Amino acid sequence: MVSALEGIKILDLSRLLPFNYCTLMLADLGAQVLKIEEPKIGDYMRWMPPKLKKESAVFLMANRNKKSMTLNLREEKGKEILRRLVKEYDVLFESFRPGVMKRLGVGYDDLKEINPRLVFCSSTGYGQDGPYKDRPGHDMNYISVAGILEATGRHTGVPVIPGIPIADMSIGIFSAFSILAGIIGRDRTGKGQYIDVSMTDCMVSYNMINIASLIASQRSHGLETLGITGETPCYNVFKTKDGKFISLGNIEDKFWINLLKLIGREDLKEYQFAIGEDQKKAMDELQRIFLSKTREEWLGLFEGKDICYAPVNDAEDLMADPHVKHREMLLEMEHPVEGKVTTVGFPFKFSETPGRIRTPSPTLGQHTEEILTGLGYKDQAIKEMIEKGAI
Repeated sequence: MVSALEGIKILDLSRLLPFNYCTLMLADLGAQVLKIEEPKIGDYMRWMPPKLKKESAVFLMANRNKKSMTLNLREEKGKEILRRLVKEYDVLFESFRPGVMKRLGVGYDDLKEINPRLVFCSSTGYGQDGPYKDRPGHDMNYISVAGILEATGRHTGVPVIPGIPIADMSIGIFSAFSILAGIIGRDRTGKGQYIDVSMTDCMVSYNMINIASLIASQRSHGLETLGITGETPCYNVFKTKDGKFISLGNIEDKFWINLLKLIGREDLKEYQFAIGEDQKKAMDELQRIFLSKTREEWLGLFEGKDICYAPVNDAEDLMADPHVKHREMLLEMEHPVEGKVTTVGFPFKFSETPGRIRTPSPTLGQHTEEILTGLGYKDQAIKEMIEKGAI
């Protein structure tokens, strides 16, 4: 079976889930991804909960199809090995704070002298320059700056932290996209390049709806929104008789009318985008109706109807969801330490070059000696590097 990125070699110096996710997608598409990890410690994600027998269940999902080698970049021998690797690799991906790679003597300007075709991607919270570049942060901080957190839960009066770290997970996609664009650009120009990916920048680009609403309100002197943050009856979540929830996203008139016809409340037609007291009135009426049946009963009534609806799945519901199963988004793989483990599937469906699981997540440093032998290092030299803590 042909792989889309077969032959592309990526050095992954990043740590933690957001960045693991970037190289996961590239590895699933056939790229040869070599995780460079700190000796003894490794990627912090390995040891974070929730754990299975030894390692993080999340780490095991996010690092399949990769190899792992330990390398101490504080040691000159470690830097020497990295420089030798760079000669053979297409991409270097890292997530250190701005300036760290340069201080170590292995920044882009250093490495492009060794391999002018190298695509070097740095992925960080705030980017490589600007007033916030040296500020530490996490997902919540980045979506706060980008104006997303304020808009999430606005109708409740209190910002609501999303159920997943959206900046963290999205940066993996943005970074992978940028790397692929860098490879295409290199193949056209013959030159590699440096790519600076910022979580905050990416989240600002996500927030175009609220930015556009502000600009329009400044020009028309009246705030208009799409009503998709829980402030309107047509796009909201409702509790059912059994204490579970359904989501109803009927922004278009035809879907809203179809819903009202089904529940026998066409008198609520004008409340589709109601806000304030009108919203509360309509929500109270709708909530009373949806509390009259269980979630499964409502799903049965909605089935086949032209209405935008879905169950609000928890993780257990998700694992049993027939559509998720059909799309092969939950798969199993064998791991040498953990045994059979569940993993998420590859989210894009290619007809000719599909993403696939080839190998499980590597143990820490599993491929160190294999890689060094391939670079021409002899057994005695490898032994000495282990003793000195270089690998």
